[in-house]
Amino acid sequence: MSVNTFGRLLRFTTWGESHGPAIGAVVDGCPPGLAIDEGLIQPFLDARRPGQSKFTTQRQEPDQVRILSGVFEGKTTGTPISLMIENVDQRSKDYSDVAKAYRPGHADYAYDAKYGLRDYRGGGRSSARETASRVAAGGVARLVIPDVTILAYVSEIGGDAIDRTSFDAAEIGNNPFFCPDAQAAKRWEKIVDDARLAGSSVGAVVECVATGVPAGWGAPLYGKLDADLAAAMMGINAVKGVEIGDGFAAARLTGEQNADPMYPGSHGPEFSANHAGGIAGGISTGQPVVVRVAFKPTSSILTPQPTINRDGEATELFTKGRHDPCVGIRGVPVVEAMMALVLADHKLLHRGQCG
Repeated sequence: MSVNTFGRLLRFTTWGESHGPAIGAVVDGCPPGLAIDEGLIQPFLDARRPGQSKFTTQRQEPDQVRILSGVFEGKTTGTPISLMIENVDQRSKDYSDVAKAYRPGHADYAYDAKYGLRDYRGGGRSSARETASRVAAGGVARLVIPDVTILAYVSEIGGDAIDRTSFDAAEIGNNPFFCPDAQAAKRWEKIVDDARLAGSSVGAVVECVATGVPAGWGAPLYGKLDADLAAAMMGINAVKGVEIGDGFAAARLTGEQNADPMYPGSHGPEFSANHAGGIAGGISTGQPVVVRVAFKPTSSILTPQPTINRDGEATELFTKGRHDPCVGIRGVPVVEAMMALVLADHKLLHRGQCG
């Protein structure tokens, strides 16, 4: 079967294709009585919107969200909230060659192998266009967790990482890379532009930190908070790796180095480190929840690549159209949205069991 729904109590289902008339999401399980309108969701979609700089795809989509159901007199009713975003700038003719052969690095062959047919126009459901629906759903989820602050940013592009001693959260909105290091952002301009001019692409790492998450959200074994976060992030298009806290670096530490020592505090325990990323035994500790997400280089490049057609014959193919030279840049609001959706779901699950 095709799984298009994520979450347990707060569930969302996305629908639509890259070159269809519209895309959207249905959010179910949202508590009633929360103040909402399109204006509360739109800023998150604006952050993800394409065509805002030469470092992203030039597809011009306004990404204006419409709420079709689940809201009455400006408040959620507890019924399914339907969100719709129209597609207005499709160029399906750019994909005529893709109809005949499989693009290396894309899901073309995998979709054909599973379904026996595929929507070749921009990749259909496999397109990163689908992530706009997640961002809209994430805007609803944020209403469920008003005391949690979620901040994501790009920490690395093309193998060039930020200097954490120069971290400035105020800088994230001052450059097209969502970068907290002004000097790194200047370096990335050349890295991404060189890739764009060469018809190539580069990868990126997005880091996301959620503060204000209380201790106790999650479950010990099969509903672990970190497991659900990993699944949520891995479900984002082009993501190939997820780390919680120190992640793979923890494997290179000793037990003493990896420990998060605890001390008495005026409002509960205080920690001198956060190697665990705010989650222990699948349950939040009250520390910031930290997730890092690795985005591969965009597979749509202008360099011809060896491939096969639908008859299994050898051929070459390069991808026409408008594409992100670094898809991880616009992945920042998507990562934030998935963090919000998972945390909101776990808040409701915790309340359901523990009151």
